[in-house]
Amino acid sequence: MNIIIIIALAIIQGATEFLPISSSGHLVLAYKIFGIQSNTILLSVILHLATLVSVIIYYRRDIWQLLKHPLCKTNISLTVSTIITCVIALVLKPHIESAFGGDWLWLGFVITAIILIIAQYTSKKNGYIYDITNLNISKVQAISIGIAQGVACFPGISRSGSTIATGLMCKCDRDSATKYSFLLSISIIIASTLLEIIEYANTPAPLGFNILELSIGFAVAVLMGLGAIHAMTRLVAKQKLYYFSFYLLILSIVVAFI
Repeated sequence: MNIIIIIALAIIQGATEFLPISSSGHLVLAYKIFGIQSNTILLSVILHLATLVSVIIYYRRDIWQLLKHPLCKTNISLTVSTIITCVIALVLKPHIESAFGGDWLWLGFVITAIILIIAQYTSKKNGYIYDITNLNISKVQAISIGIAQGVACFPGISRSGSTIATGLMCKCDRDSATKYSFLLSISIIIASTLLEIIEYANTPAPLGFNILELSIGFAVAVLMGLGAIHAMTRLVAKQKLYYFSFYLLILSIVVAFI
């Protein structure tokens, strides 16, 4: 039974981390369905590390170029967005933690659906990225995306959906908005994972999964993450993000009445 649960959670985390449907919101639902009420921190760390590996593998060439040019325009924009996100997350931390109880999860899904619909009819501009170190993201756009990512710390509000949609609404071209969102996820996943590790170190607790089960879950989450990133880049390019809004609206109704 444990292996089925860990694979299911890995699939959910790997797919929903990058698709615009909120990984945190779906994990809250999954924990309720499987009756997992405690000792989830270490499991969350493993799954977050898996999605981090996914985005690093997928964008390995771009990441290498950014590492070779630490002071480039793209890195500065990513730093600005990350700082804004961290400030918002720290200020709203008590409210974010209480939201994981799931009472307002339906509202987060509705907010994400609305954002995706607005983005669908806001941006028509596509583009091609010639130089990853000089990504077409202005300071104002970087700040706006950072704010969106900070608010997306609430379960039910998709990080990828909010950041990409905000980029589109701020007149970024679709390629730049998508790639920027996924590159930005690296620092945020690292930050959230470090916080989870610190929290686990302060309150260690046994986990009901063995090393083999966790390894399988890690591998599944990596593969699902790679597939989700690829699917998301194609969907944004084809302006099909609004498809997910229908799913989220239906899910919000289900969640509100269970």
